[in-house]
Amino acid sequence: MDAKDLIKRIKEDNVNFVSLQFTDVLGSVKSVDMPLRNLAGALEDGVWFDGSSVEGFARIQESDMRLILDPDTYAVLPWSPEESKRARIFCDIYTPDGKPFEGDPRGTLKRAMKRVTDRGWTFNIGPEPEFFLFKGTNGHGVHPVPHDVGGYFDFSSFDEAVVVRTKLMEALMSMGIEVEVGHHEVALGQHEIDFRFTDALKAADNVLTLKYTVKAIAAQHGLTASFMPKPVFGINGSGMHCHQSLFDKNGNNVFFDANDEMKLSATARSFIAGQLKHACALAALVAPTVNSYKRLVPGYEAPVYIGWAQINRSALIRIPRYTEGRDKSMRAELRFPDPSSNPYLAFAGMLAAALDGIDNNLTPPKPLNNVNLYHLDKKERKKMGVGELPGSLAEALVELERDAVLKEALGTAAYEAFVRAKWEEWDDFRLRVTDYEIERYLEVT
Repeated sequence: MDAKDLIKRIKEDNVNFVSLQFTDVLGSVKSVDMPLRNLAGALEDGVWFDGSSVEGFARIQESDMRLILDPDTYAVLPWSPEESKRARIFCDIYTPDGKPFEGDPRGTLKRAMKRVTDRGWTFNIGPEPEFFLFKGTNGHGVHPVPHDVGGYFDFSSFDEAVVVRTKLMEALMSMGIEVEVGHHEVALGQHEIDFRFTDALKAADNVLTLKYTVKAIAAQHGLTASFMPKPVFGINGSGMHCHQSLFDKNGNNVFFDANDEMKLSATARSFIAGQLKHACALAALVAPTVNSYKRLVPGYEAPVYIGWAQINRSALIRIPRYTEGRDKSMRAELRFPDPSSNPYLAFAGMLAAALDGIDNNLTPPKPLNNVNLYHLDKKERKKMGVGELPGSLAEALVELERDAVLKEALGTAAYEAFVRAKWEEWDDFRLRVTDYEIERYLEVT
């Protein structure tokens, strides 16, 4: 949409206020709200704001930033009251001299995607964010209580869980997201809503939209929604598996090769090899919290070991089985991202790792098609050349610091802001005394 079309549509939707949205380096959504009467000027000139207090943006002496609106991201917020209806528009961040701000996460992903579009390709992602719904009465307590007792794909004709999930899907569809399925996940109170694959930028926008929509609708039902990777000890955590593919200008799937045994092209194999090569450093971007590494442990369906396979869900990258005639569905599912990540930085890192594999014609190791990696001991894995993901955020950050490809993809500003914030998070965590330590050591030492 151009500015004229956007203003016309907003008036038709009876919108009173517009939320101009962007994210900080950690992926938290920030916004500047304005009444409708100011929108025409904002579309023409942008909106100035003080970036000095936004994580990863600017120092005090360089604080002036400008929001440039992306009209194609317009959507009405369906939970806003009718008398003060609000819409949102995602924005890109520019500096006073009119250049894109290097530390803008959305701009970082745009730069990464240009490397693909220059080749005539589109990088598509179909994310699958999982989340928990907790009872609102104690959802903010030390031990949150799941909202329901359903299990994986459980059906119920009418209970609170299915009612809330239905409301969530209706809200997301009203905002232009193509929801494919929603279902109960393995753990109590755990759910997943999948939406149709699209280009990486729109997919990242959709992830953010899903997260704050889920939280808003859950709150209306007296619930607390959480995308924390491992909120409850002893049960499955929440991941965000990402189905990835490359398409050319003619709409053909670059990953598909009819003559290959697995129907995978050489480009697809190099794509996979690149992501496996950079997996340890990539962990810092796709599993970016202290809590992420409580999920990435054996026994709870999350990948831990670095390998790839067809069907095998214990592998880091899974190739779903090919169905005859469905060439466009050929894809590589990256299984270790989680929904605590900033999707713009996560997708930029995933793409940079893949392109490194393609540009250097890397070949992946032998697929682990009939091997349950969780059943192998360390000696067996070493013999097979199967590596292991970092065991903590600190280990992942060390790997990221060593990875020139991912650092270049992020750019100096975003990289330095990200690692600074994450080392602070790690230091804050390691200085805390936890309940576990009190229970384990207080009386026995």
